Amino acid sequence: MSTATAPFAPPASAPAAAHPGVVAAPAIATPVPTVLCVDDEANVISSLKRLFRPCGYRVITALSGAEGLKVCAGETVDLVISDMRMPEMDGAHFLEQVRGNSPETIRILLTGYADVESTIAAINKGEIHRYISKPWDDEEMLLMVRQALERRRLEQENRRLEALARRQNEELRQLNEGLEALVEQRTGELRQSNSALAGANDKLKTGFLTSIKVFSNLIELREGREAGHSRRVADLSRRIAKRMGMSAADGQDVMVAAMLHDIGKIGLPDSLLAKSAAAMNAEELALMKKHTIKGETALMPLDQLRGVARLVRAHHERFDGLGYPDGLAGDAIPLGARILAVVNDFDAMQIGTLAPKRMPASEAQDYIKRTSGKRYDPQVVAAFLAEQGAAAPPQVRDRRVSPDDLRPGMVLTRDLISDEGVLLLATDYVLDMALIKQMQDFQSVDGRPLVLHVREVV
Repeated sequence: MSTATAPFAPPASAPAAAHPGVVAAPAIATPVPTVLCVDDEANVISSLKRLFRPCGYRVITALSGAEGLKVCAGETVDLVISDMRMPEMDGAHFLEQVRGNSPETIRILLTGYADVESTIAAINKGEIHRYISKPWDDEEMLLMVRQALERRRLEQENRRLEALARRQNEELRQLNEGLEALVEQRTGELRQSNSALAGANDKLKTGFLTSIKVFSNLIELREGREAGHSRRVADLSRRIAKRMGMSAADGQDVMVAAMLHDIGKIGLPDSLLAKSAAAMNAEELALMKKHTIKGETALMPLDQLRGVARLVRAHHERFDGLGYPDGLAGDAIPLGARILAVVNDFDAMQIGTLAPKRMPASEAQDYIKRTSGKRYDPQVVAAFLAEQGAAAPPQVRDRRVSPDDLRPGMVLTRDLISDEGVLLLATDYVLDMALIKQMQDFQSVDGRPLVLHVREVV
């Protein structure tokens, strides 16, 4: 007896070489599954070859377990079909050997007699995929083999994807290490000309939330009256989200969305940004309303900001359904967007971007109360009013200091902004001696007094 093997089908211009033990598979781009049939009866082997010929499998045959093991040693076999009762080495022992040498090969047992103990032994030792009795049903056999090979293909693809993910993660880690080294090198070069500012910028570049604050400055640098708008909206929105019992993760999404809610305005002309919404004509207002969709589009490619992008899109929706861009109403509007709608309008009324005339905070609050249930979610309005009336935390002092009066452990109560509108240090930054020295050096080199707002918990 000899082991039968088969090459892949040759090009159409050359006829395939005949081989007595192989059913040739058509040439296709993907690998052809290899099926090994092992039985000491030649007529059984012939029946299996005829059965699988239309399926396009690469079929290899062997007339004994020993011959089948030789095939497995030299071939990548996807699936083995073995008879149970064979001389010298029965199917149970053969499949056990196959499992030990090639655990990924799918194993199917053919049994032609009612030997329960032998079948159980084959299942336990060979860990077979299925067993089927002789004579078999052709449709059942074809379905079983097709499903088993599909399962193997999916498992192989899963392992390939896992290996690819591990490799890409390692490449990303190495890339990140290289980028960190590059940032450190560039920061060192900048420190030579201005050590204090370079040190502050280095800290700003490390951290997700600080990076978001830098992005939010882009739109505010174009319009002086909006300076600090996003940061004020973010701070109050975060506190309202916490008051309403939102999770820490959802609350952070609300805060980040507040800082980036106007990112879609970057492409708008300066003349349009200088107008209040009430002063715009229909064409200008239609152009302005597109900024929510543009903002969502800009953020969607970032997986971490997809929830934020959804809030940015919906922050001009109204509770009564008359908002834009989608006309959502009530609870169909994400809770974070309902919070942003209240806080954004509250600040916009005070800086004059919603109406031509600026409103004091008390009038802005009255307007929000009057339109509760129409423009705004009543529950959000209630939390907003409660937060506005909340007393400041006890035992906290907030004061203006110069760099010479700074002490380690002091905490910034306001963002430190340069005269050019660049965020130098973020609120809640805890000062240490090294940074204090940098602030002192910066003031000395710049020649202009630097004022920081700090708090000390007593």
